[in-house]
Amino acid sequence: MHSPLPLEKQIDLARRQFFTSSASGIGLLALASLLREHGALADESVDRAHDPLAPKPPHFAPKAKRCIFFLPEGAPSHIDLYDPKPKLQAMHGEKLPDSMTEKVRFAFIKKETAVLWGSPRKFTAHGECGMELSDYLPHIGQCADDIALVRSMHTDAFNHHPAQLMLMSGVPRFGRPSVGSWLTYGLGSESANLPGYVVLTAGRGGSAGVSNWSSGFLPSTYQGVLFRDKGTPVLNLASPAGVTQEMQSRDLQALSELNAQHLAEAGDGEIASRIAAYELAFRMQSAAPELVDLSQETQATLDMYGCDRPEPSIKSSRGGGPDVHQRFARNCLLARRMVERGVRFVTLVHSSWDHHSNLDDELAYCTSMADQPMAALLKDLKQRGMLDDTLVVFASEFGRTPLAENRGGKMPEKAGRDHHPFAFSLWMAGGGIKGGTVYGKTDEIGWSVVENPVHMNDFHATILHLFGFDHKKLVVPFKGLDVRLTDQGGKVVQPLLR
Repeated sequence: MHSPLPLEKQIDLARRQFFTSSASGIGLLALASLLREHGALADESVDRAHDPLAPKPPHFAPKAKRCIFFLPEGAPSHIDLYDPKPKLQAMHGEKLPDSMTEKVRFAFIKKETAVLWGSPRKFTAHGECGMELSDYLPHIGQCADDIALVRSMHTDAFNHHPAQLMLMSGVPRFGRPSVGSWLTYGLGSESANLPGYVVLTAGRGGSAGVSNWSSGFLPSTYQGVLFRDKGTPVLNLASPAGVTQEMQSRDLQALSELNAQHLAEAGDGEIASRIAAYELAFRMQSAAPELVDLSQETQATLDMYGCDRPEPSIKSSRGGGPDVHQRFARNCLLARRMVERGVRFVTLVHSSWDHHSNLDDELAYCTSMADQPMAALLKDLKQRGMLDDTLVVFASEFGRTPLAENRGGKMPEKAGRDHHPFAFSLWMAGGGIKGGTVYGKTDEIGWSVVENPVHMNDFHATILHLFGFDHKKLVVPFKGLDVRLTDQGGKVVQPLLR
């Protein structure tokens, strides 16, 4: 004869049985709302009560509701695009004092023979604000009065992967949620049929890869979902031949019941994410193909973005490839279509802007790819009345040196610039940003910040503020700590806000 279970075990068993039956019911309720939406049950409004991506309120009234984040992996040269330095031009070919470089770590430059390299670019004042930008950015220059240009960024890491982690997740380490994941976690998504966080890429893959849009220790529901810009938007999304919607509905119902029971027994939040992912994938089968169908757009819009542009005669060994100009343009247009449909955060990745050599041609290629469609996006959002609450960001992991790179101790025929975390530029527009602003200042050669420094975590605090969050209060318990995007510090840069 078995002895009766201890009272604690009986209570635990009863609790498990209750949650098993309850969770099964919750899973079936979510499935029922899903099937109603697709006409398999009575037509009622979609119930998102159990959807982890259902919209949630921020701490206070936000200026921004959605974000399009351009990530030019590899790091554009601030000296050749955003920060004119006549003094550097005058000092071209000179050597820096040893006192300036003795404690500086470079990726490839040889200190003993390194010399300053003035930019060959011509800078022109744009807009009523008079913002000076490179001749490589004529279209972005037309949008100067909508842009806030920060010339005083600095960061903690000098190599690409840790610096990209710093840019996207606040610390130069693996395992932390990206800024897109934080915002999707904090706000949810306005779309029931598309992911809250989407990633688009053009050209070759970047060094940090998926870690740039990871959800870290947050449930995978909040991770960026990689979309393709043509063909099937998400791999394995379409149904195999012969599989009907009714068959999928039955499969999904069975999976929901099994996963709900497993969730109750294990208590693992990833199981809830799995349930949500299956249901979202079912809805996306109709929403995603419509999203990437650009035939709905006018020819004038396609031409404005440059969706049919041929590849230029300029060749790039780093950021080039078949149809990269067209793909990047389509991605910019897709980003607008995504935020129109309620996607919270879109990251557009292009690699690589890591110009260690052949800087003039390589940078000319990348800017000719990006300049027209990015400016078209800003103009398109503005004319649709969406720029006011859509934050657009163009930011990379660090800048480039005022010194020419002399890998091996010799100056190459076509020089480039090395990694430079001490001073660089980025820009933002829309979503509560004060357009026509130039903030911060570097020294006469673009080496160090001398006025209004902005650390990467200040940048993060400012983004969270625009979305209605106190960056010190958007926290998640993890391993006994209240973790936040700005763990290392950070302050809101008020002069950037309107």
